Amino acid sequence: MNIKQLNLTLLLLFTAAVLEAGGDALVRLGLHSSAPVIRVALFLSGGLILFSYGYVVNAPPWDFGRLLGVYVVFFFVIAQLISWIVFHQRPSTSVLVGGAFIIAGGIIISYP
Repeated sequence: MNIKQLNLTLLLLFTAAVLEAGGDALVRLGLHSSAPVIRVALFLSGGLILFSYGYVVNAPPWDFGRLLGVYVVFFFVIAQLISWIVFHQRPSTSVLVGGAFIIAGGIIISYP
């Protein structure tokens, strides 16, 4: 894989992680919304974004298992940022330690 393909692949994996974590966050916000119209809007937009995630991550003809290992790293980091920024839930020490293992695993998986 040349550098241009690698950059595009990483961008797609990053985009997929943003879509999945963002879609999940919208659904979560919808679950906790008391206004019916806002709840439905959050559910619909979350569902559309989650569908977009599924398309982005599955459309390219890549080694699904190997690259999804790298994707998990992006997802973990983005999910923790959304949790902290949107839901005001700071990651605990155990989450950070586990996250370090996830990142280490992603690095190991990314090598041939």
